[in-house]
Amino acid sequence: MAARGKSGKRRSWFRIITGALMALVCAVLLYQFWLFGLVVWYNYQNPGSSAVMREELSRLQDGNPDFRLKYEWVPYDKIDRSLKLAVVASEDSNFTEHDGVEWDAIRKAWEYNQKQEAAGRSKMRGGSTITQQLAKNLFLSSSRSYLRKGQELVLTYMIEHVMSKERILELYLNVAEWGVGVFGAQAAAKHYFNVPAASLGAAQSARLAAMLPNPRFYDSHRNSNYLNSRVYTLTRRMQMVDIP
Repeated sequence: MAARGKSGKRRSWFRIITGALMALVCAVLLYQFWLFGLVVWYNYQNPGSSAVMREELSRLQDGNPDFRLKYEWVPYDKIDRSLKLAVVASEDSNFTEHDGVEWDAIRKAWEYNQKQEAAGRSKMRGGSTITQQLAKNLFLSSSRSYLRKGQELVLTYMIEHVMSKERILELYLNVAEWGVGVFGAQAAAKHYFNVPAASLGAAQSARLAAMLPNPRFYDSHRNSNYLNSRVYTLTRRMQMVDIP
């Protein structure tokens, strides 16, 4: 009787664990279907905000409850071509060719960051494509973890499957962070140059693109030597890339 009781308890625990695992798998799958639905939605509808915008607004309102983000949606054809070229040249020169992820770039960035960490340096390099950055900005957050990175990759392939390259770039240019509380090409053009995104010149576009890796820093360090040299480099690279 005792042996039979122990066997029954083992079966009971097995069923509980199996049931919990199945429930977890179902929850994960339902979450992915929900995200896929949002990807389809944003293929046709323009977002009023993004996950990173909401995260940043919450941070800024901790110190100033009345703070409001600078954000204004602008359609693709109302963004000067020079900004599209500059952003692609700066962030993802193979944007029109890849399927969303460049694994070799991720590997090189990981190796570089490992060396930087071993040397005690804080400067890190990203290997993310524009599509990956859109997935992070629109749906996730600016936090760093393997779990978030994994979800970013799943979302990246969803986006590439559903959206055209033009739509991806349009969304990215409208939700990218360009300064403290500044989001999107229209707000950035007005914030830095007092012009609409449609009126940006090549040098202005190169400067905005050069700011993307660290926009909050460059918002208050607009004439740093590195930024100026990066602008010069991008003005030459802009004509070497393709855009949708």
